[in-house]
Amino acid sequence: MTAGISRRLSDQDLEPFVRGDEIRLWERLGAHVAREAGSDGVRFAVWAPHATGVSVVGGFNDWDGARHPMRSCGKSGVWEVFVPAVRAGALYKYEIRTRLGGRRSVKADPLGFAMELRPRTASVVWDLSAFEWTDDEWMASRRERQRLDRPISIYEVHLGSWRRGEEVVPSPDGEGEQRRLLDYDEIAEQLVPYASDMGYTHLELLPIMEHPFDGSWGYQSVGYFAPTARFGPPDALARLVDSAHRAGLGVILDWVPGHFPRDAHGLGFFDGTHLYEYGDPQRGLHRDWGTFVFDWGKPQVASFLISNALFWLDRYHADGLRVDAVAAMLYLDYGRKPGEWAPNEHGGRENLDAVSFLQRLNETVHREYPDALVCAEESTAWPQVTGSVSRGGLGFDLKWNMGWMNDMLRYSRLDPLLRKRHQDKLTFSLTYAFEEKFLLPLSHDEVVHQKASLLSKMPGEGEQPFANLRALYGYMFAHPGKKLLFMGGEIGQRKEWNHDAELDWSLLEQAPHEGLRAWVKALNRLYASRRALHEVEDGWGGFEWLDFEDAARSVVAFVRRGRDPREFLVFVANFTPIAWKDYRLGVPEAREYCVSLSSDDPEFGGGGTGVSPLLAVEAAPANGRDHSIVLTLPPMSVLYLEPSPPSIG
Repeated sequence: MTAGISRRLSDQDLEPFVRGDEIRLWERLGAHVAREAGSDGVRFAVWAPHATGVSVVGGFNDWDGARHPMRSCGKSGVWEVFVPAVRAGALYKYEIRTRLGGRRSVKADPLGFAMELRPRTASVVWDLSAFEWTDDEWMASRRERQRLDRPISIYEVHLGSWRRGEEVVPSPDGEGEQRRLLDYDEIAEQLVPYASDMGYTHLELLPIMEHPFDGSWGYQSVGYFAPTARFGPPDALARLVDSAHRAGLGVILDWVPGHFPRDAHGLGFFDGTHLYEYGDPQRGLHRDWGTFVFDWGKPQVASFLISNALFWLDRYHADGLRVDAVAAMLYLDYGRKPGEWAPNEHGGRENLDAVSFLQRLNETVHREYPDALVCAEESTAWPQVTGSVSRGGLGFDLKWNMGWMNDMLRYSRLDPLLRKRHQDKLTFSLTYAFEEKFLLPLSHDEVVHQKASLLSKMPGEGEQPFANLRALYGYMFAHPGKKLLFMGGEIGQRKEWNHDAELDWSLLEQAPHEGLRAWVKALNRLYASRRALHEVEDGWGGFEWLDFEDAARSVVAFVRRGRDPREFLVFVANFTPIAWKDYRLGVPEAREYCVSLSSDDPEFGGGGTGVSPLLAVEAAPANGRDHSIVLTLPPMSVLYLEPSPPSIG
C-alpha cells in the first residue's frame, strides 16, 4: 500500500463542491490513505455543514469521539482530520454533534469505499489504487462495441440468487438457514463463461452498492460508493468486471439516485438536518417505499450523485448505468394522492429539480465517458427521454420500453383462441417504436410479487407454455430495440424469483427447459451476426411491415433491414396452436428463401412441423408485393427467413 501525500482542503479546493460543479468528489471526501508530516495514516473528510462538531471514531481510537475531533474547513461545511498509523481495513464512522441540544449521532461515511458485512454498519478504509486492471483491449474497443447500431443483449442478474454455494449457513436474520452466497470471484468463474457462451453482450447487475436489507435487492442503498460486502471486498468486484471484459462482456450497474432508506447510520438527517433529502415532506418522503427522496436541487447533493455515477465508471470500469425509477423522480405526484403534493413554480406536476439533475448527469457522463451507456427505467410517456439535452431532452442513451413489455405480456397470457381480438397488442408498439431509442425489457420486476414467472404466465398445458415463451422471445429479438432478459427466463424458471435462493438449475435436466435455453442462445447468436436485426433501430429504414392485419390467424410478418437495404431478413410469427399450411407471404425480392431459425425446431423443443429448408419464390402478388412464397407456419412459432444465398456475404 502506497500512501499519497496529504494536503489540507482549502476553500478553493471545495468551492466547486459548494457550487455543485465537483464531479469527482470521491477524490476530496471520504477516507484516503495518505502521508502527512512524515507519518503514514488516513485523511478523513465529510460534509456536515450544520454540525457543531464532528469526530472520526473507529477501532483505532476505541470509538471515542474525544480522541480525533475534525476541523471545519470553513464555509463549505466540510470537516477533515488526518489520523496517523491508521491503515487500510480499519473500521470507522463519524460522530456528529448537532444543534438539537448537542445530540450526537454516529454515521457511516457517505463516501466510504467499503463497508462492513450486514448487519454491522461501519465504513472500512480501502485503498482503491492498489488494483491492477488487465482489460485494456476491452476499454480501447468499448466505443465501437457500445454504439447503438451494434447488438446489445443484456443478461440481468441478481448476484445473490443466480447461483449459491452448497454449504448451509445461518440466514441474515438469524432465524433460519440458507445456502451460502458465492463471492465475487466464484461468480466471475461461473457467470462470465455462462453469459458469454449464451451469446449475451452485457451483464446488468442489480444494485451492488451496499444496502442493509437483502429483501430490497439493493434498491435501498446506504453505501453509495461501497460495493456490498456480501460477496467480498471491493477488489474482488473489480476482478469480476475485469474478467467480464476479458471475455468480451460489458457490465452495466443498476443505480438508484432517486431515493435512499431511513436507516440510522445512513444519509437521512445526516447532520441533524435534512441535508441530502428534501425537507418538505411533500417531496422528501417516498410514501410507497418508505424512503427519503434526494434533494436534487441542492448543488452539493447533485455533486454527490453525479460524482457517484462517475465513480463507478472510473474506479470499477463499469460500461454503463441503468437509472432506476426515473418516473418517480420526474413527477411530483408520483405515488401521491391529491393534497399530498404541491405543484412546481409553473403550476405543473413535473419535478424541475429532477429534470435539471438528469440532464446534467447525462451531459457529464457523456462528456467524461463518451463510450458509456446510460439507460432509463422510465414507464411513462415523458417526451424525449433519449433526446439530446440541447433540444430539451433528458439525454439518456436508451429507454426501457415498458409499453412493449406490458402489451406483450398481456397478449402472451391470453388463451390463443382469444388473441385474434387483440392483434393490436402485437402491433401498437410500432406506432411509437422510433420516438425514443428503446430497450425491450423482460426484467426482474415481471417475475416477483405474485406476478408469476414468465413460463408460468404462458397459457396451455404440456409443451404449449414453452412454445408460447419461445414465440415471445423470438418476437422480442426481431422487434426493433435492444434486448434485456432477467436470469431464469432463459431456462424456463417455473417459480417466481426468490432473492433468497438460487435459480432452479436442475430444470435443465428436462428437455423442454434445455430446449428453451438453446433457443435463447440461438437468438442471441443470430441477433449479433445479422446486421439487419440491430443496425437500424431509429427509423422505418430498418423495419417494414409485410402483414399486421391477419388477426384471424394471429399472424404478423415484417422485414428487418440493415444500413445497406440489400441486407434483410423476413420475420413471420404464428401465435396460435394451429399450423397454417399453404400460407402465402409476399417477399421483398424475387429470390429463394431459407429458414435461418425456427422456434419449432426439435432442437429447441418444438414439434418439427415441416418447413422446407428452401422456399421457392413465385410471381404471385401478396401483401402488396409482386412476388411471394408459400410455406407452412408451424403452430405457436416464429420463423426467421433469409434470401438464399444472402444478398450480402
